[in-house]
Amino acid sequence: MAERIAIIAMAQTRFEPHKRNQRFQEMIWEAIKEARGQVNLSFGPGQIDNAVTCSDDFFDCRTISDAPIGDLVGAHYGSEEKAAQDGIQGLFYAAACVASGHSEITIVAGHCKESQCASRNMITHCAFDPIFSRQVGLDYLNAAALQARLYYECFGVKPEAVARAVVRDRKNATLNPKAQLRKEVTVDQVLNSPMVCDPLREMEIYPVSDGAVAFIVAKESRAKKLCEKPVWILGAGNCYDAYYLGDRKLWESASLKLAAKRAYQMAGIRNAKKELDLLEISAGYSYEELLFLESLGICAPGKAGDFVMSGATDLGGELPVNTSGGMLSGNPLMIAGMARAAECVIQLKGEAGKRQVNGAKVALAHGATGPAGQHHCVMILSNQ
Repeated sequence: MAERIAIIAMAQTRFEPHKRNQRFQEMIWEAIKEARGQVNLSFGPGQIDNAVTCSDDFFDCRTISDAPIGDLVGAHYGSEEKAAQDGIQGLFYAAACVASGHSEITIVAGHCKESQCASRNMITHCAFDPIFSRQVGLDYLNAAALQARLYYECFGVKPEAVARAVVRDRKNATLNPKAQLRKEVTVDQVLNSPMVCDPLREMEIYPVSDGAVAFIVAKESRAKKLCEKPVWILGAGNCYDAYYLGDRKLWESASLKLAAKRAYQMAGIRNAKKELDLLEISAGYSYEELLFLESLGICAPGKAGDFVMSGATDLGGELPVNTSGGMLSGNPLMIAGMARAAECVIQLKGEAGKRQVNGAKVALAHGATGPAGQHHCVMILSNQ
């Protein structure tokens, strides 16, 4: 029988609007150094023998953005490969490296300084087709606004339900010392915040953020010797949707449904709503809090608003969502999924303090990238 794969260490920086005092190498080293210290590992044979990094040439303002951090992850002693998407893809890839026998212990490190660019929207604009889509000025923000409008009109979603999800996330963030925005807001404040891209308001859009996250992943025989509380990767799945927005049904997320289905099957999850103890969802825009719950199979289409309004997703509710504060409280685009997995690790190890979910045993971490949630990755984690 193949050995199980575990996360044996995790560290993250505090997320901030502008880390002026650190270059990105210094920022990521902060997380790498702490993660290594948790398990007392160095680099090389018998130690950390492989690395996966997550970075982006555009946000780092350079080509081959992983090159300046190769020495920080021990690439001079072994291999290093880059996942240039949401960082949870890097964690998935690291698990595959260990499961395949290619590596015994792999470090995963991701970073992003959104503050370095003149406009985050200029960066995401470049993700679109240069012949047709860029000509009309598309970027991730206005693509999300188009999706939000379709979702609202298709299901008659109440603005109060969407705002309630923002309020919940911001409240949870007050209990997370790593969160960027640590101040509670009200539904009225959300709904009366300035309009940015109709129908999305300022408080419904994740803020510009800088930060880094690192994990160390190991096979079971090594994990049990190195870590008292390993967190096991039970399953993972990912999926891309169509490239052009017009080829997709934007009021649903076919790619998230398939990614979740694959992860659930691998983990043996038959009823996600009953078998999961918490969810960390990469929702960079308010409406995604609802849409993604539906695509993950937690609620029927159009019903997530009622579920959120009932308090079921609150801390202490039936199924807590985004106990970390989520993206809406501040995580950079490239590593939002890594931050979600990081919170799951903290919860499953029982180290979340005042935001701890009692008896948490199985958690879902989700990452997304691309316009209007084009690509999704879902990971199921457990402490058993």
